[in-house]
Amino acid sequence: MLAAIDMPHPLRDPVNVRRRRVGLIVVMGICLIMTGWIVILIFQLPRDYKVTHWRGVWVGLDIAELAGFAGTWLAAWKQRQVLVFFMIFTGTLLLADAWFDVVLSYGNKGFGMSLFSAIVAEVPLAILLYAGARRLVRLSVLEIMRLEGVRGPVPPLWRVPLFADGLEETLPNRLRTLGARNQRGAMSQESRLSRLSQHDRR
Repeated sequence: MLAAIDMPHPLRDPVNVRRRRVGLIVVMGICLIMTGWIVILIFQLPRDYKVTHWRGVWVGLDIAELAGFAGTWLAAWKQRQVLVFFMIFTGTLLLADAWFDVVLSYGNKGFGMSLFSAIVAEVPLAILLYAGARRLVRLSVLEIMRLEGVRGPVPPLWRVPLFADGLEETLPNRLRTLGARNQRGAMSQESRLSRLSQHDRR
């Protein structure tokens, strides 16, 4: 019933079109600024630097990771779509933790423990979270394909549109044609069954 509702495509709304254009321009500008900023940092940052609030940085990062894991657990328990967001958020924090821990401890006595922690715990956990998020998105695409009557493999996520103008837009052309053919076959079969049922009632 929800699939049958005639909803306008999100990108046909002029407001959404403007927002999308502004968003694309902003992100492209950020990429250019970040590129220049990285070049500046490469040549101007000192090799050694004494920092303050060291404890607050690491405790704050661990609190953020705890919040990410708690959100992941709650979303998984409630079976909510926000689970994908929490998995990606938490995985990114784990990779950041591993990166800073290993790089900042390089050459010190704690380097071995930092490297061991990154290899055994943080990086594998991040990979598991990313793989789980990818699997959940692919399952959503698979459900759309099932509703379209397509039994082929799930296409790569980079080929699936962000917004779908109807269920068939989420599929590549090859599978879209197959789905339409299956739907026509199912409709013709339903029509034959309906005629037979009417004939039997007579």
